[in-house]
Amino acid sequence: MPISTSNGILATIGQTPLVQLDRLFPEFPSRVFAKLERFNPGGSIKDRSALSMLSAAIRSGELEPGRSTVVESSSGNLAVGMAQLCRYFGLRFICVVDAKTTEQNIAILKAFQAKVEVVDAPDPETGEYLPRRIQRVRELVESIPHAFNPDQYGNPLNSYAHYETMREIVEALDGEVDHLFCSVSSCGTLIGCADYVGGHGLPITITAVDAVGSMIFDGQRRGPRLLPGHGAAVRPGLYREDAADRVVHVSDLDCVVGCRKLSSREAILAGGSSGATVAALHALQAEIPPGSTCVLVFPDGGDRYLNTIYSDAWVRSTFGEVSHLWKDGV
Repeated sequence: MPISTSNGILATIGQTPLVQLDRLFPEFPSRVFAKLERFNPGGSIKDRSALSMLSAAIRSGELEPGRSTVVESSSGNLAVGMAQLCRYFGLRFICVVDAKTTEQNIAILKAFQAKVEVVDAPDPETGEYLPRRIQRVRELVESIPHAFNPDQYGNPLNSYAHYETMREIVEALDGEVDHLFCSVSSCGTLIGCADYVGGHGLPITITAVDAVGSMIFDGQRRGPRLLPGHGAAVRPGLYREDAADRVVHVSDLDCVVGCRKLSSREAILAGGSSGATVAALHALQAEIPPGSTCVLVFPDGGDRYLNTIYSDAWVRSTFGEVSHLWKDGV
């Protein structure tokens, strides 16, 4: 099946804005830019991955519109991107989510006529939902004729999509990029950006921003994580040790403060993993030479976090009385 990305909704994936953040850290003697991936049609950077994985499978014949069923594990942004593209391509979509998936995301999936399977009990050994979700995906693929699992955690086409993300950043700044801050989950964005940087011999320092309690990088103990799309309970198959020059682990509260800082100072409503990159840059300011150019990848917007990050009641019930952290512009 021939696929053109120049027409329809596919034409709006990629080429997202890169904006300078002048007010975020006013005393910081370097330039800071943000790549705003919320402007993809499904609202996140995962639209790029979904298009890369599905379009390649259609071209190869692994997926046949009107006949095949896509089965994937996701509780957030990739789920929405997949649902939208499956509707566009005429593919059935079954999304395996878990009990922590928001009602808003489930409603979006159903609006795109996706079937939603909820894993309501965590894996007994790890206490995490992800292993059970992956297991359920395998069961469904084995039992459904013409089923296909894109496997965002291990599919190199996930990371390949972000070769383009990094190209857009570098070209927008005429190659003047010194530091890239990238949050991690499936590791697709990190690996794709690192491959572009390495392939072009660019002197860009890449900082991977992981969640406290995530199991992606060595030296961490598994722990509870409240915000979706940041960190992982299991190291993804895409993980590569040499992709990042350094790793910063950020707590859920740090993410919340980073998001509130963006909202207060830059009028940007961003998601939790975007706030994580803000927190990481804040922690490393003293290590970055004056005059540098820093780019933060913001994977999504904050509209899907209104009942958590941007809810004072949720923040108080979760972290206690910490509103002083973002008063007066944080």
